[in-house]
Amino acid sequence: MAANSPTFEHIVTDVNETFLWRLDDYPWERNVWNFHPEIEIHLLRKSTGMAFVGDHIGEFSPGYLTVIGSNLPHDWVTATAPGEIIEGRDIVIQFHPDRIRQITDALPEFAQLEDFFSRAERGLVFHGDARTIGGDLIERMGSAKGLSRLSLFVQLLDLLVNTQEGEVLSSPEFAPKLDAESLDVLRRSLAYIYENIATDIHLTDVASMAGMSDTTFSRFFKKNTGNSFTDHVNKLRIWQACKLLAESDMPITDICFEVGYLNISNFNRTFLRHHRMTPSAYRRLTGQRRTSRG
Repeated sequence: MAANSPTFEHIVTDVNETFLWRLDDYPWERNVWNFHPEIEIHLLRKSTGMAFVGDHIGEFSPGYLTVIGSNLPHDWVTATAPGEIIEGRDIVIQFHPDRIRQITDALPEFAQLEDFFSRAERGLVFHGDARTIGGDLIERMGSAKGLSRLSLFVQLLDLLVNTQEGEVLSSPEFAPKLDAESLDVLRRSLAYIYENIATDIHLTDVASMAGMSDTTFSRFFKKNTGNSFTDHVNKLRIWQACKLLAESDMPITDICFEVGYLNISNFNRTFLRHHRMTPSAYRRLTGQRRTSRG
């Protein structure tokens, strides 16, 4: 997932602020599979890539707006060239729910956020007007200060709490063991898979690197990612295939081998299961979308 060791992310909010607002380049030192007690509202402003939220693996594109609940592991990965920096890829808002709870006695309207905090524990992604308006509010916070920034924050919470355009990401069964040792093993395993996804990678290889038997590692991986090893590898390979289908003229057979499949039948079958269409149909569809946008 990233080259740095994943850690519990320690977040420091200024004593004069209710929440932290931060504009991040990509990659940087905190771009790792991480968790923290603070709730995070995350806007991906640029680029495309893979979103990892609990046991959810999906694609993101510019404007992708999510809310990550307390202690839910997450990461957003963009494939970059060596030395490449994507300036201002992310805007991150982080706040501890207890700071909000402390003011509910004086401002009882904030009590309605409890249900929102509970839903956010599985991660939420927003679409439609909620995504567009929410993204605009987040952008405007960058130049606002004091009560003006807080006002925008409250408007954002009101929008996200009341919209019907939100979708839950992670499954209710996802319950990782969030200790430093497990996270370090998981980080190294995920990084190894990501870096070797185009090869004929096997569970035995990764289990050996993690110092576990195949059976133990398989259980460990499922518990801490929510996906089986095979499903995780296939999702990454199909994501890379989608990018090549949409952004290049590479023959589909070449794409099959480029992303790590050893035969075209297996590739086509897996792609169909994930997208309910063949690779050639996907290429035609994305070509039509590009023409339409143009």
